[in-house]
Amino acid sequence: MTEDLTVTRMGYGAMQLAGPHVFGPPRDRNAALAVLREAVDLGINHIDTSDYYGPHYTNQLIKEALYPYPAELRIVTKVGARRDARGGWPQALAPEELRQAVHDNLKNLGLDSLDVVNLRVGGLSTPEPGSIAEPFGTLAALQREGLIRHLGVSTVSPEQIAEAQSIAPVVCVQNFYNIAHRNDDELIDALAAQGIAYVPYFPLGGFTPLQSDTLNSVAERLGATPMGVALAWLLQRSPNILLIPGTSSVEHLHENVTGAALSLPEDALAELDGMLHNESEASS
Repeated sequence: MTEDLTVTRMGYGAMQLAGPHVFGPPRDRNAALAVLREAVDLGINHIDTSDYYGPHYTNQLIKEALYPYPAELRIVTKVGARRDARGGWPQALAPEELRQAVHDNLKNLGLDSLDVVNLRVGGLSTPEPGSIAEPFGTLAALQREGLIRHLGVSTVSPEQIAEAQSIAPVVCVQNFYNIAHRNDDELIDALAAQGIAYVPYFPLGGFTPLQSDTLNSVAERLGATPMGVALAWLLQRSPNILLIPGTSSVEHLHENVTGAALSLPEDALAELDGMLHNESEASS
């Protein structure tokens, strides 16, 4: 991300450590703690979280498992939403809500300052139009107070990123993107030119049967898992892409790390890159 924020490109997303639907405590607390410790033991120094996962439970697990934190560990969190009584994800972008969210993250993680705070402003997978100046300005003020070291944005458009950059530096962008959902191709390249990290979420979400067949075929040929191939493709897509796949299983964590280390041959890359073209032809 930046020189003082060096992270492994393979990170760990802690979202799945909470209970079902990211709500309530984990089914197996010891397993959740084990995954976090194993991630660090494997050399991963980038953990992505939010205090609205649970809410509160995921950050509390991170603190229980890893505090005092290794010097090289970087914890990236996000604000801009909350959880309602039914487990929904309503926006929480008012200045007082953002300030409370930052303080909740600090408290439950046991930190005096947060490495990175992402402002989540769009829907689950699609940016929503409109200015983000007020909420991002609130986080910039908290940064000046020393509570946040670096700022990022999530589920945003290029215009919103530019607006944020006019207020304070942006070190990372978290948007919905994977091998089959590539609306951000131009944005990724533009961010790479600026030295800004791009962190895709839902790397396997929403695949059609035809796309899944292609991915499964390539994975079988390479002796890998479909998730592993999808992660490896992302890392080879652009050097500014960082990964945060989540799991509550040590076994799946190892599979993800192994998969991300794959070097996809040219024929596999061509087949995977052709997924969207083949899908278009099949539907025409």
